[in-house]
Amino acid sequence: MSDPVNDVRPPQPAGGALLQKVSNALVALHKEQFGRGPTRVESHFAGADALVCVMDDALLPAERAMVEMGEQQRVRESRLFSGAVMARQCIATVEALTGRTVRAFATATDPDRGVLMVNFVFEPDQHRDGPGPPTRPAAGR
Repeated sequence: MSDPVNDVRPPQPAGGALLQKVSNALVALHKEQFGRGPTRVESHFAGADALVCVMDDALLPAERAMVEMGEQQRVRESRLFSGAVMARQCIATVEALTGRTVRAFATATDPDRGVLMVNFVFEPDQHRDGPGPPTRPAAGR
């Protein structure tokens, strides 16, 4: 039995509650789309203007069977298209939770490890010091 008076726990990192909300929301979207969620998930800020969510044990049973057959590329392709389908929902969710505007979104899958990575790059935060990323015209936009 733990002793709340003598237990020493490190302080929660800045943004910890927000990152937990992001993780929970992205897991809920994953469950809605795929019928099951990952067994472990963590979200982290990656610098001032990026966020990454790492989902472990995210593959479906059929995808795991495909990996056993050596069809990792088919799993990657399938997840790439699924990421595109879910992009609007993921972006809207993260924007609502963080109050930041997402300027880029991408997913990646490591089929051999069953890991899904969901990445967000935000517009530069106007409240922080220093210049934002270099600007250049976007092709096709």
